Amino acid sequence: MSGTEIKADLWVNEYITPWDIYSHGVTRILAYKKTQYQEMYIVESGAYGKALVLDGKWQSCTGDEFIYHEGLVQPGMISHQAVKKALILGGGEGATIREILRWKAIEKVMMIDIDGEVVDACKEYLPEMHQNCFDDPRVELKIDDALEVLDNMSEKWDLIVSDLSDPIEEGPSFPLFTKEYYEKLQKVLNPGGLVIIQAGQVAPPFIKYHARLVNTLKAVFPYVHPYFAPTPSYGSPWGFAIASHEPVNTVPDPIAVDQLLAEQTTGGLRLIDGQTLLGMLQTPLYIRQAIANYTEVYTLKEPPKFFS
Repeated sequence: MSGTEIKADLWVNEYITPWDIYSHGVTRILAYKKTQYQEMYIVESGAYGKALVLDGKWQSCTGDEFIYHEGLVQPGMISHQAVKKALILGGGEGATIREILRWKAIEKVMMIDIDGEVVDACKEYLPEMHQNCFDDPRVELKIDDALEVLDNMSEKWDLIVSDLSDPIEEGPSFPLFTKEYYEKLQKVLNPGGLVIIQAGQVAPPFIKYHARLVNTLKAVFPYVHPYFAPTPSYGSPWGFAIASHEPVNTVPDPIAVDQLLAEQTTGGLRLIDGQTLLGMLQTPLYIRQAIANYTEVYTLKEPPKFFS
């Protein structure tokens, strides 16, 4: 049972809805920057360790980021089983790269992030997350606008991970949750390749946004499967979606997955094994019902606008 002693004088208050706030007590501010694109804090919190906060929204923290990043990356890596080249859009902390580099077959990872100042701050203050993955010779970092890079890209990828901050109107990822964006990803995907997106909260007050993102992916890819992972520091379970031109096995054999991970990765996973993956891929009824009911497709003309 929680106690009553308050141990922080400074709080990150994230307004999740007009009526709900999630507060994290901060013990130290490690870095602050108003960049060209967003307002960034890196803070030390009392319960969840160090955290990246962008435009007032909690991005990830050392205490539970493994749940988000393993949940984002590993279902696609396991489903494909032979990813050699991976593209990441966003992913400033470097933890998404870290998860991909666990696989022995990886030959190249390209990460495109628009905000170099955020990436530099994460390199300096969040080594627990990136674990020096930016120094790996297989990694290519591009500080650029993802839409412009994709328009001029001829290289193809086995896995594309869209690890973007939420599409709030003031933020840099505002146009990157749209049909046009997903069409650009499709054009640079290898045959048999997979696209994974972070797709927002799946708590009931926000489920329509998640459902519409899934349906936007469905407007581009014939096979789309939603799933989620528990993320305590977000105050809500977090949704993802995996998309492809071929069916994804949503009932994997846990024993076979465990054997694959033992043989093909360097280990160190804290969330994902065969049993966990099987459970994650079983989408609850209320989410499936929302996807059936909220069929709007997001476009550049009518992009999503999450509450902020």
